[in-house]
Amino acid sequence: MGKWTGSASWTSPADDHRARQDVVTVCRLMHEKNLIAATDGNVSVRLGPDRILSTPSGLHKGLIKPEHLIVTDMQGRTLSGRGKPTSEMPLHLAVYEVRPDVRAVIHAHPPIATAFSIAGVPLDQCIIPEVVFTLGSIPTTEYATPSTPEGADVIRRYIGKCDALILSHHGAVAVAEDVLHAYYKLEKLEHAAQVTLAARQLGPVQTLSADEVQKLMALRDKFGLTGQVYPCRTDGTCIVPGSTSETGTEAASESEAPVVDRVADAVVEELKRREAQ
Repeated sequence: MGKWTGSASWTSPADDHRARQDVVTVCRLMHEKNLIAATDGNVSVRLGPDRILSTPSGLHKGLIKPEHLIVTDMQGRTLSGRGKPTSEMPLHLAVYEVRPDVRAVIHAHPPIATAFSIAGVPLDQCIIPEVVFTLGSIPTTEYATPSTPEGADVIRRYIGKCDALILSHHGAVAVAEDVLHAYYKLEKLEHAAQVTLAARQLGPVQTLSADEVQKLMALRDKFGLTGQVYPCRTDGTCIVPGSTSETGTEAASESEAPVVDRVADAVVEELKRREAQ
């Protein structure tokens, strides 16, 4: 899909077709990877300054087709397509408002990352080099009632400084210059949650040193990576303003066993909820 520079009012028909195909691909990948269940999740692509292509409300993403997608304006009003806009459209619009560099937004319910937030355990430490390199820290927002303006409010507080985050009790959001790269970030976020959970089960989690974090940030510059990453403290732990752990050290200092138990219980409850749907 051609990159929108902000100067054109409309994408070409070829760009529109490619965007639809990419959204369908991502939706099916999310379902196959257990990042969503039933009709969960929503995906959008910005086609221009005044058009948003998105998944409609109430459709199973594993079964979605290009013709099911709808186009809305920047107020969330349907311009074409038969479905209704997702109830999370205000969240997507808030991202595009804050981040003019972003062309795609994904909201999903990855079970392990969601379980961390339900258990009150942040994923904001700098632990995994590949995650620090691509995402930096992963913040967790305050709780917001789903499908209400509260979701857009918490997104505005965070999305200017990160490309992937966890919504407390309500899944995750990833953004990028195109929908495929947004999906890669979502998958990376859930993988980080899986690895962190396994590490906590094995013993105390060791954070990366400040020197190692700085080297990783230098590599981002070397390879020309764009997007936003949360900064890390000089002691190697991450600063996440407004998250459940501002110091970035609270989770590491408490007893590991109760933390693991809470996350494991939350994972089980999340999986039971999905099976019941």
